[in-house]
Amino acid sequence: MEHYYALNRYLMETFGEKVYKLALDGGMTCPNRDGTLDTRGCIFCSQGGSGDFAQMQCGNVHEQIQSAKSRIVQKTNAKKFIAYYQSYTNTYAEFPYLKRLYTDTLKEPDIVALSIGTRPDCLSDEIVRLLSDLNRIKPVWVELGLQTIHSKTAHYIRRGYELPVFVDALHRLQKEGIHVVAHVILGLPGESKEDMLGTIRFLAHEHRPDGIKLQLLHVLEGTDLAQEYAEGKFETMEMDAYFDVLFACIEELPEDMVIHRLTGDGPKRILIAPKWTGDKKRVMNEMRRRMDEMHIRQGKNWKNEYT
Repeated sequence: MEHYYALNRYLMETFGEKVYKLALDGGMTCPNRDGTLDTRGCIFCSQGGSGDFAQMQCGNVHEQIQSAKSRIVQKTNAKKFIAYYQSYTNTYAEFPYLKRLYTDTLKEPDIVALSIGTRPDCLSDEIVRLLSDLNRIKPVWVELGLQTIHSKTAHYIRRGYELPVFVDALHRLQKEGIHVVAHVILGLPGESKEDMLGTIRFLAHEHRPDGIKLQLLHVLEGTDLAQEYAEGKFETMEMDAYFDVLFACIEELPEDMVIHRLTGDGPKRILIAPKWTGDKKRVMNEMRRRMDEMHIRQGKNWKNEYT
């Protein structure tokens, strides 16, 4: 039993079979790193630019995709893939480069969709028109890092743009029929449960992205957040507290909003805290068990329930 509109369900309905994501590196940096806005990046962002699991660049687009696919097909009989440009800011490059990169990606026959992780302040009208054109060839998703609606937290994490910039980018993309996924981090230092739910309600009831990623805050080696954690300036969430907030978030979300992620997992080699997230299988099994238990015990009307 599913208690929310899961990404796997959406992919099955859209493509008719299981689809796998290929995490790729487009070779870009970020205005929060190259000196345009800052040189330090967001306070939580690792040296991999949130692409620690991405396939390293190796030759042309075709070769990188083939390398990424080989890691998956060894364990599955996967036939369809989403090309996910994950590392850093994937619309932060010259227009001709972006056009060539994404056009070549969509030419790959077993790539059924293109997913682009980026910042809302790196989406010029020209780039949005390009993505709209590509979306007529194969589905294009844009994943926007929001993290929080609260300005105090946004400044603390060095996000580098104000909330209206996100809203404008979201609406311009959706006007072109592009699937937009908002990234939210739960457990940011200084935020209460009500603060986190405020961000969710803003998305659920006011601006309605097509999908959402709910990410538990991770402390990773080499980040400024790691220094703050070492100095005892904040604590990360324990599993019980996270599930409490997460389930409350799910109940706020519309029935047709696809949940692309529920926890996230930092690379174990650089994960400082919370350590309990390192066993992803255990976390997901416990999450499902508690969802089922709450449904049976309390009779909750969970969103978008499928059997």
